[in-house]
Amino acid sequence: MAPSMPTSVAVHPIVLLGVVDHYNRSCKGSKRRAVGVLLGQIVKGKVSCTNSYAVPFEEDERDPTVWFLDHNFLESMSSMFRKVNARETVVGWYSTGPTIRGGDLDITELIRTYTPHPVLVLVDVTPKELGLPTEAYLSVEQPQEDATLSRTFAHLPSEINAADAEEVGVGHLLRDIKDSSVSTLAGEVAGKVGALKSLRARLGELKSYLDSVATGDLPVNHEIMYNMQDIFNLLPTLSGKELVRSFAVKTNDTMLVLYVSAVIRAVCALDDLIENKAGLMRETERRAAEKATPAVTAPAGGKAA
Repeated sequence: MAPSMPTSVAVHPIVLLGVVDHYNRSCKGSKRRAVGVLLGQIVKGKVSCTNSYAVPFEEDERDPTVWFLDHNFLESMSSMFRKVNARETVVGWYSTGPTIRGGDLDITELIRTYTPHPVLVLVDVTPKELGLPTEAYLSVEQPQEDATLSRTFAHLPSEINAADAEEVGVGHLLRDIKDSSVSTLAGEVAGKVGALKSLRARLGELKSYLDSVATGDLPVNHEIMYNMQDIFNLLPTLSGKELVRSFAVKTNDTMLVLYVSAVIRAVCALDDLIENKAGLMRETERRAAEKATPAVTAPAGGKAA
């Protein structure tokens, strides 16, 4: 059965690690881009990219339509991967872009010889903004005014998915590269700030879309409207008296625990200070008593009195 038309793309962490490693090894510090093949499965229109491999690639910087891709290497690698895992087939190709270039349609047509509907995934290896580092595209036919068809790229929604084993591996990797100079509290605060910035960016996208619809620049998409309505319906009502009272009680309880903890900490510190001072006084008295007591020595051949 022929695979269905892709409707979304899910990229796994091992693919991102492979792309970043490929870029750092061969393209870092230059204007070149890393190009490779994506392996995975297509289930009910969702392309799951679970593996990848690099492909030797060169292109003319002055003319992006002039490029070279090693076909023999691509075919030999595909054959070896089929022997290892027959379920992983070619589903598309990746590029470190960071944008679509003139020869990408031709490269997609080349990959089409291995899969009917190849996807292009642009991976941003040096992201400067919050959000997903991937953008997915599908080559589709578009009618022209002269009744001919030409191909162009259509955007596909993309996401990052991970199996349980991949989540454990990524967790160990992040733990190994963790900066020991940054405290846990600072990391948690940075995470909260990043999440709030991402939320602000998403709200800005919603506002931009609604403004475009209101001015007539974009047509109304009822599916988007329904999703936005569901989001707003999930928001809590913060103006209710019962909710305000609950927040106040919860805050007071938390502050009471913090106050009692601070008092206990202060009392323990004072007790340690008193014990330390008393110990020093006892030690001083003992030394003074030892100095005041004369030493008794026994005479030769006799006993001390």
